[in-house]
Amino acid sequence: MPKISKKGSQMPESPIRKLVPYAEIAKKKGNKVYHLNIGQPDIKTPQVALDAVKNANIEVLEYSHSAGFESYREKLSKYYKNQNIPIDTQNIIITTGGSEALLFALGSTMDVDDEIIIPEPFYANYNGFSVASGVKVVPVISSIETGFSLPPIEDFEKLITPRTKAILICNPGNPTGYLYSEEEINQLAQIVIKHDLFLIADEVYREFTYDGFKHYSVMNVKGLENHAIMIDSVSKRFSMCGARIGCIVSKNTEVMAAAMKFAQARLSPPTYAQIASEAALDTPQSYFDEVIEEYKERRDILIEELLKIEGVQVATPKGAFYCIAKLPIKSANDFAQWLLESYDLDGETVMVAPAAGFYSSPNVGLDEVRIAYVLKKEDLVKSVKILKEAIKVYNKI
Repeated sequence: MPKISKKGSQMPESPIRKLVPYAEIAKKKGNKVYHLNIGQPDIKTPQVALDAVKNANIEVLEYSHSAGFESYREKLSKYYKNQNIPIDTQNIIITTGGSEALLFALGSTMDVDDEIIIPEPFYANYNGFSVASGVKVVPVISSIETGFSLPPIEDFEKLITPRTKAILICNPGNPTGYLYSEEEINQLAQIVIKHDLFLIADEVYREFTYDGFKHYSVMNVKGLENHAIMIDSVSKRFSMCGARIGCIVSKNTEVMAAAMKFAQARLSPPTYAQIASEAALDTPQSYFDEVIEEYKERRDILIEELLKIEGVQVATPKGAFYCIAKLPIKSANDFAQWLLESYDLDGETVMVAPAAGFYSSPNVGLDEVRIAYVLKKEDLVKSVKILKEAIKVYNKI
């Protein structure tokens, strides 16, 4: 039988989705499953976006420009400028989700066997995108003890080699919810300028910040114009995960010219999803105010309830809608599967994402889980109650 590629065999499984078959088994048993494992918001998509698709008068569903609708890019430019992020239309290429934007960024800046430094834990698909691009991930570990703040710059310096091409961050972070400060972004800016590297920033959770903290974009750093690449998406901002629309943003003309070749190779981003995404930019600020207040309340309840469990350690997120919790168990992988296969509390159980899949360093995060607080507050309380009782039972097995 023909063999699949090394790249195919090395592609990592999703730590978020690999437990789906067990969740399906649990549901077939009649158990209710609370999904704490995936960042699929339950917030309603803005009506203006849905109406734009319903009312679109299209007789021929044509290709769009490879860079996306010009009208959408112009409107995005205005949106960013309203956020005090100085981005012009020519600095933007629309992509099929933030995922494609990341692939374009890696493809435009890195060759096979080049290295990219990423603070971990990090969004699991960074591993997959890197494998797909033939790029080596070099992790620099952040810890739950510091709330997953930026590791010391000296730790980055030690890892830089002639093959290092970029540093990649997610800000605010998935899976940690950590929000890098302006000072931390400036520290990264200095090191990428010093070593002539790219700084790729995944900023898809920009709006979701709490407790008075403000997001600071890499696109705001003066002198970083030829180093900074921003990744963005409508998925979380407008609760439009299924639209699969994102963008790659940079003022480096060579990077954008290279990214455009990748964009041309895949022809164009989807038309109806661009129509929805362009219309979504008319969403009033009141929508975000309500959503952010709701997530803050959910975060506060989740953290409060988790800390009631003996032996649990959790860092309070400053942004996004995730947290990493260290549980008093040996194997989060085994525990997560057991929760679905063998445990229920009054016909209910929970699905969590084992955090080891968000690290590329071996044997790290084995007792940690990522929790997405995208459920209603009462469901979060129920979920943590189930976790608390489940841990007691599991540790007696």
